[in-house]
Amino acid sequence: MSLNADLRHVIHALSDALDLVGVDDVAHGKRVGIMAAACARVAGLPDDEADFLFDLGLLHDIGVSSTRTHTHLVQLFDWEGSQVHCQVGEALLAGFPPLAAMAQPVRYHHTRWEDLRSPGGAQHVAPQVARQANLIFLVDRVDALSAPHHADNTLLDATADIRSTIAGHSGSYFDPDWVAVFLEASRTEAFWLSLEPRAVQACLLERRDRSCTWPASVVELRQLASIFARIVDAKSPFTAEHSLGVSRLARYLAERLQVSPENCDKLEIAGLLHDLGKLRVPDEILDKPSALDERERRIINTHSFETFQILRNIDGFEAEIAPWAAWHHEEPGGNGYPFHLEGSVLPLEARILRVADIFQAMVQERPYRQGLGVAQVSGFIEALVRQGRIEGRVAGVLLDNVVEAMSVARPVFQDVARIF
Repeated sequence: MSLNADLRHVIHALSDALDLVGVDDVAHGKRVGIMAAACARVAGLPDDEADFLFDLGLLHDIGVSSTRTHTHLVQLFDWEGSQVHCQVGEALLAGFPPLAAMAQPVRYHHTRWEDLRSPGGAQHVAPQVARQANLIFLVDRVDALSAPHHADNTLLDATADIRSTIAGHSGSYFDPDWVAVFLEASRTEAFWLSLEPRAVQACLLERRDRSCTWPASVVELRQLASIFARIVDAKSPFTAEHSLGVSRLARYLAERLQVSPENCDKLEIAGLLHDLGKLRVPDEILDKPSALDERERRIINTHSFETFQILRNIDGFEAEIAPWAAWHHEEPGGNGYPFHLEGSVLPLEARILRVADIFQAMVQERPYRQGLGVAQVSGFIEALVRQGRIEGRVAGVLLDNVVEAMSVARPVFQDVARIF
């Protein structure tokens, strides 16, 4: 498959998905990256180290998919459960070679400096890793302290208090050297104004324009998409491993419908990423075992458009992967969402993904019910065809292979999912 995708560009775009967990505040990772890079420059670090710290800031919360966890992160300076998402983030990154160097810094980015460096402490961390992790911890807490002031534009009024709070934790929470660097970097108004939305966007564009190319292989794109699929699937016990099952089933059906090998690869990636937008849906809506009310349904129906917004900005994804993923709730009769497209404009791959999404959800076991059996699921799929809600040709292939399709669609990564 040739997507001409740049791995760094894909990583930066998918970091938008992590920021969606903030629901109303969707730039936490970007601000942490900007502040980390600013401190690196003041400390005189080489450009490649500053760039690494910027990317580390973008991805430091890769273990967070719960809006409840995100609320703790921005409202509390420290809390008992802060290490869980660090452990999850390490597990996700350690197995992906291009980002494996970030795994340990992510693991320790909520660990106090006195625990990292104390001879009698429980942690045994390499000095460079400890410093990287602790800088991210410091600027992450700066952003948490700043969060209440972004909405009402009072951040400059609060900077003295924020700087004083950080200084007060020197030697305990934070490396004294990094505290000194932060205090030097943050004494200017420009440091704080660079965290405003327009400045953040300009920074991202500038970094994209000057960064070296990093061509992505098919294997790397699939691995990276799998990481983000696990983040999304871990958001709710009702959706655990859903994206992984949809992706596998979509490829299975596409191969039997003679879709080209290149498009099967693309469809597999689209299946892994199709629910990225659900990261912005509050936990209490996704976890609700009863029927959603009208307001809750409107909120959850935004997720496929959020997916589109993220994926369309990735060069190589915009023509096929992005729309296929975003159209998985469109119906042949034009009654789906979010675009209400007619079946005549929906490509086969998007129609396959819709069928795979529905079927996987029905056969997957959920905390409140068992997965449906062959007779039940077959009857349900046949009814959807009669109602004009799914593509008959795709459904026909599915039903001709229904037993094998159930095996393909059911979860295969249960142990990994339990980490979340």
